[in-house]
Amino acid sequence: MRSGGITTMSLACFLEAGGQHMAGWRHPLANARASLDFPFLAEMAQLCERGVMDAMFLADSLAPWVGVPEVMSRTARGEHFEPTTMMAALSSVTERIGLVATATTTYNHPYHVARKFASLDHISRGRIGWNLVTSLVPAESRSFGTDPFPSRDHRYDRAEEFIDVVKSLWDSYSDEAMLRDRATGRYYDPGELHLTEHSGKHFDVRGPLNISRPPQGHPVIFQAGNSPRGRDFASRHGEVLFTAQSDLGEAQEYYRDIKERAVASGRDADHVRIWRGFAPLVAPTQAEADAMMEELNGLLHEDVMWDLVRGPLAEVDFSGCSLDDPLPELADTEDSRQDLLHGMGGLNRPTIRDIVLQVAGSGMVVGSPARIADELQEWFEGDAVDGFLLAFPFLPSNLRLFVDEVVPEMQRRGLYRSEYPGRTLRDNLGLPRPKEVWR
Repeated sequence: MRSGGITTMSLACFLEAGGQHMAGWRHPLANARASLDFPFLAEMAQLCERGVMDAMFLADSLAPWVGVPEVMSRTARGEHFEPTTMMAALSSVTERIGLVATATTTYNHPYHVARKFASLDHISRGRIGWNLVTSLVPAESRSFGTDPFPSRDHRYDRAEEFIDVVKSLWDSYSDEAMLRDRATGRYYDPGELHLTEHSGKHFDVRGPLNISRPPQGHPVIFQAGNSPRGRDFASRHGEVLFTAQSDLGEAQEYYRDIKERAVASGRDADHVRIWRGFAPLVAPTQAEADAMMEELNGLLHEDVMWDLVRGPLAEVDFSGCSLDDPLPELADTEDSRQDLLHGMGGLNRPTIRDIVLQVAGSGMVVGSPARIADELQEWFEGDAVDGFLLAFPFLPSNLRLFVDEVVPEMQRRGLYRSEYPGRTLRDNLGLPRPKEVWR
């Protein structure tokens, strides 16, 4: 049994159209054109809504995830829709599911982000979330001609100021400001208009925003951070936090730490939700699921395999190594991706190929619907997570089987709802509507 006040789990879909598995797009049952096939993506969003999922989530990078053209040409990571454009389109073909778009604070301006997400929240009638990132891929700096890539501390310092400015811009007008009174000729009450008047280290912004306050007050803030600085930032500002731990004990420690940090900063622990990245490879039986996993791994090209390990371990000399050699010893680091590989490297000295296959199927759980449901239940009831961000190895068959088989099983166990409780993303997550920063 859980110790907190959250009694049913959240589920959301990570919309990696080419598949979470790096070779997912090559599977015979996958849609190889999914990344830019909007009718197909709309069908996936509607399928998630049929599964009563809280949200669709679209990640983003302002540079290719895989930097070497020869490697990138063998993946589906080289093309995807810009997230805010995509979520605006999906809002027109869905009714209840939340829509979460990624925007970086490092290569955007607060006014742009505040305006786009306020507009999206109005268009969707209160279903938008902002996945706030500080950028992860150093190649993004070259996209904007700003080499070198800013340090972690610089990016977080900028993000701290950025989010404060965005929230103040969302509150340019009070909830009561818009009168639209034909008789008096008064469109809004000027006494309910508030200027930002911000002058800081990174930004000078006066405002106001040229759109009324979003239906949710503020779109829901999504965030991820595993380093000490990242945890501190996420626990103060994030409302839904992503984590990637594969070990239950480590996840429980992260869960306790974030909730305690949130309380220490004056927040209600239940108003900070923690979702684990979870990649279910579902098949009718365990044997069929294992066979499908082996089939996917067999579709990985060797160029992609090497890039998967060299990317986060750029400082390691792999010259003279084969994929079947043991992973070299790794130095301690504060990079969360390297930390995950470092942890894998401590388990019986796996081979480089072993590590690659774990990275290729990051967070993947392989099994029958009952097996998948068992793991979801164990993590949720073990106070390790409040929900899961589901990343399917390939689409559409795995998502369809999850909605048709796993969701009903979770409902039978009393762990998952059967209908949406409200109209907005905040309503469905059980999160409060923020007060205006001016009050």
